[in-house]
Amino acid sequence: MTNRGAWLWALAAAGVMLLAAAGPAGAQETGVLRLPTLTLGIEEATSPEQVSSALQVVILLTVLTLAPAILIMTTSFTRLAVVFSLLRNAIGTQQVPPAQIVVGLSLFLTFFIMSPVFGDINDQALQPYLAGKVNREQAFTAAAKPLREFMLRQTRKKDLALFMSIAKEKKPLNADAVPLTSLVPAFVISELKTAFTIGFLLYVPFLVIDMVVASVLLSMGMMMLPPIMISLPFKLMLFVLVDGWNLIVGSMVKSFF
Repeated sequence: MTNRGAWLWALAAAGVMLLAAAGPAGAQETGVLRLPTLTLGIEEATSPEQVSSALQVVILLTVLTLAPAILIMTTSFTRLAVVFSLLRNAIGTQQVPPAQIVVGLSLFLTFFIMSPVFGDINDQALQPYLAGKVNREQAFTAAAKPLREFMLRQTRKKDLALFMSIAKEKKPLNADAVPLTSLVPAFVISELKTAFTIGFLLYVPFLVIDMVVASVLLSMGMMMLPPIMISLPFKLMLFVLVDGWNLIVGSMVKSFF
């Protein structure tokens, strides 16, 4: 008998011994390896507290799912990301800087700009709630106040009036009475308009360079040469000479204060 056949017979004998040890007779012996069982199901709630706890878990998971959208729609991220994307297109470098760098720069600048607001939320809402001084409703109201003030400073009255008229809301007496359901979309479209305005101003000097280069190439009879190949180095040189990143980032950050 070959070595391979001997190994097969040995494995078969060991399997038979294990099955015999795991049978009904040996199942009651101590030291026998037993596999755990897992049971999933829905049980009937016996008290209102159990229903409330389940609803709280569902609400928490929903909020965590919507956290990226909340960060984008209620902070300075929208304006920064749109302006940097328009700047990349204006220069003509479609993939430089990469989208990951644009999003990362916008995200870190958002944390820098929103740090006073986040600090107020931590001092006025989060820490008192963790210390047990306020309940959830009071903590939410206190956290919404600094964020509401920030969005109101950046929102145009025309945009806010649009959504409040659609929702048939009465004119608020003060800033605290402005509903977030109308303020958030008004803030977003105001940010988009501001970002598009800045993007238009960024396009103008680079568009002038493209027109000059195209006119020169046409006058020289080089109609088969793409103007973007000639204008791109000049646009990069102009952007570097004026220290474009410093000017744009500095102006963007200062526009929120």
